[in-house]
Amino acid sequence: MDLFETIMFPFKWFVSIIMVGFHEGMSALGMPAASGWTWTLSIIGLVLVIRAALIPVFVKQIKAQRGMQLLQPDLKKLQNKYKGKKDQLSRQAMAQEQMAMYKKHGTNPFSACLPLLIQMPFFLALFTVLSGITSARDKGQGIGAMNHEQVVQFDESSIFGAPLNAALLYHSDGNLAVIVLTILMILAMTASQFITQKQIMAKNMSEEAMASPYMRQQKMMLYILPIVFGVGGINFPIGVLIYWTTTNLWTMGQQFFVIRRMPTPGSPAAKALAERRAAKGLPVLPILSGKREGAGAAPIVVQHKGQRVQPHRKPRKKK
Repeated sequence: MDLFETIMFPFKWFVSIIMVGFHEGMSALGMPAASGWTWTLSIIGLVLVIRAALIPVFVKQIKAQRGMQLLQPDLKKLQNKYKGKKDQLSRQAMAQEQMAMYKKHGTNPFSACLPLLIQMPFFLALFTVLSGITSARDKGQGIGAMNHEQVVQFDESSIFGAPLNAALLYHSDGNLAVIVLTILMILAMTASQFITQKQIMAKNMSEEAMASPYMRQQKMMLYILPIVFGVGGINFPIGVLIYWTTTNLWTMGQQFFVIRRMPTPGSPAAKALAERRAAKGLPVLPILSGKREGAGAAPIVVQHKGQRVQPHRKPRKKK
């Protein structure tokens, strides 16, 4: 067993145990054990378990992202402070001050990638399990927690005439159903990922964040990640495409909820939330305008039409 197999061994068992558990449960409810739809729902169940377990990580990611956005003015000042200084000591001092700033506010620039990085071992484990189904069947073996009978069932299962372990580049045998379903799922997978990132940038970022270097990195990721997964999708078995499309749809719905109910201060979504609450006659939440608390931040207040704003008396200066 090589190093990669050793590392992936527990992940393969975890992935296959969850799939087998859902498969056995749905079979007990009357669904055919050898049906491709039973195994498809088992893969979707795997997504639900993993994504539900990642909710605390997602909450931490949201907090870190907001911290990064609110830090942009300070980061810009730090960059201006060391502008033109390219000596080793200056670079080291800038890096130390930057890391101290991240630590103080409990954030870092890699926080947005955390859920993706955590999911990758499970994604790779599912890929190796499904890719090894035919080989395990030919050898009369099981794979992970799947026994030989379940391996045979999965190998023979299909949806819309496309085998779940077939990919566009292998095991497809020119099957038109595999070609069409693979293309449709790759389009769904990349589109959902693009829409998720786009709605964050369009609705859930303050003006300062939109003008920051951090935003340029986000724009690059907006186009790079869908292309990477789109091109890589031709190597993925149908079952893996089901997994990744489902998890992208989960992410898209999760982001929609967060943006609508818990928007970033100072973002268009925060202003829209204030307007909705004002229209319903609810008290306006102290949603900040995007500036840091204690630094002259003012809440977004939406006035009803015809509502008179009371003048405020300015405090007199002491002589």
